[in-house]
Amino acid sequence: MWDLLNKYLTVNTTTTTPPPPLPSTLDAPIETLANATVVHHFSVFDGCDDMVEGILFDLTVQTFNVVVGIPANIMVMVILIRNRHQPSTSDIFLGCLAFMDFYFGCMVPLIYLNLYYWESMKMWSAFKFSYGVKDTSGPLFLSCICLDRFVAVLCPIAFSQLKDNKYRIGLSVFVLCLTFAYASAKTVGGLRDFEKVFTGEILASFTWMVFCNIAILLALKRSRGAGKDEMHPMKKKAFNMVLSILAIVVFNYLPPVALFPFQDYYPPRAFRCYVQPVGFAFVNISSSIQPLIYLSRLERVSFLPDCCLKRWNTSKEKPDSPPVNAA
Repeated sequence: MWDLLNKYLTVNTTTTTPPPPLPSTLDAPIETLANATVVHHFSVFDGCDDMVEGILFDLTVQTFNVVVGIPANIMVMVILIRNRHQPSTSDIFLGCLAFMDFYFGCMVPLIYLNLYYWESMKMWSAFKFSYGVKDTSGPLFLSCICLDRFVAVLCPIAFSQLKDNKYRIGLSVFVLCLTFAYASAKTVGGLRDFEKVFTGEILASFTWMVFCNIAILLALKRSRGAGKDEMHPMKKKAFNMVLSILAIVVFNYLPPVALFPFQDYYPPRAFRCYVQPVGFAFVNISSSIQPLIYLSRLERVSFLPDCCLKRWNTSKEKPDSPPVNAA
């Protein structure tokens, strides 16, 4: 990594506009050259040559997504496909989320190639689009899952009337349209204060998800009897799902929610080189954490070999228990 970094920090080119920085910080303002004939000291860390730690942290997280996130999301998609005959109402949202995270992870090796070999501006557009997809799809699809669970627990009568998948397919299409619109705008670039769109989106999604999850947990807790195990199996299933979503929300989205609204209080370079890459890194690593938490709630995975099943959550397995269709 450091050899590649040193290589890039020593390359000189003549350009009228500085090459783009790491995609996570593409919407941040960049100092422009006053004279087009001046030789510009080129690097992917342009403007952050002496403050590379935050960007390297983001790159490390993206590498983790390749190693762990891609196979984990593939497993989630395979499980959802195998359970399609007995689906959970949230499976459509989970499947879309897993596919988007898989797509984002697959782009990372190409990002590295373009950083250090291709140096193609056209490829940067594709990478900016993938970052826009990641920025939007994760919070919105998690919000849809929270909405689905919220209605199921607090409005069971309405939920029974809305069980048809056409409603969830329609909502998924709407979320995908919002995602692609945001990603396209991010790709085009040049929009004033565009990074504040993500700040507003993440604040709204975070507030909604925390509200839904707390309301659901309180409702499920009140529905329990005197004994520990008297909660209805479906409610217990929803309770576990909500707990896992709440953990994802707090870990992955609290850092940007806590940091990004105060952008104007940071020195511009500190925000662009440290705060923004680190905040996006917590969002990006959700591509690995979300499928891992989903898989950790499964009692068994039918297509894994026996040697793996023995290690897979053996404490939860029962001799005659049927396969669990996790929500």
